Amino acid sequence: MAHRKTLPEKELIALFVARDIRGLEYLYDHYGAGLYGVILRIVGNQTQAEELLQESFLRIWERVQHYDPAKGRLFTWMLNIARNLAIETVRALEFRNQAPHLPSDMVMQTAAMMGLKTDTNGMRHITESFERDYREIIDLLYFDGHTQAEVASELKIPLGTVTTRSRAARRTG
Repeated sequence: MAHRKTLPEKELIALFVARDIRGLEYLYDHYGAGLYGVILRIVGNQTQAEELLQESFLRIWERVQHYDPAKGRLFTWMLNIARNLAIETVRALEFRNQAPHLPSDMVMQTAAMMGLKTDTNGMRHITESFERDYREIIDLLYFDGHTQAEVASELKIPLGTVTTRSRAARRTG
């Protein structure tokens, strides 16, 4: 695929839907710099921005069926995915950095707001009632400080599975 060739949105989406690697290459070549710039401004760290760009590409690739051209341009949709991922990451890091300095009752209250059932035995006790798959992911994300991408790599499961299981654990915990 030539780097200069511009694909109409419909053709690019068709490549994504067909899981044609040329779509991912086109995404990187034509949108990577713009998405990276937005992510970098939000997170302020080049290494982290590069990781989040890759994760954004995966989310775009995996969720293209959710794109609705009636709601806006493809680039705007992709930009929102990258931007939201960067913001989520910054917020999670800020919380993780503050948590050790917060009174334990405040940490427990925050966990309860996330939908986790808490008790007086500490935060780790929360995950003991989770199914093994959920517990493993939550422990790695929240207690060991791993990113979702790191968890996916360590457990050798798709990134989308990590996201789905962490959300399900927070809802059912």
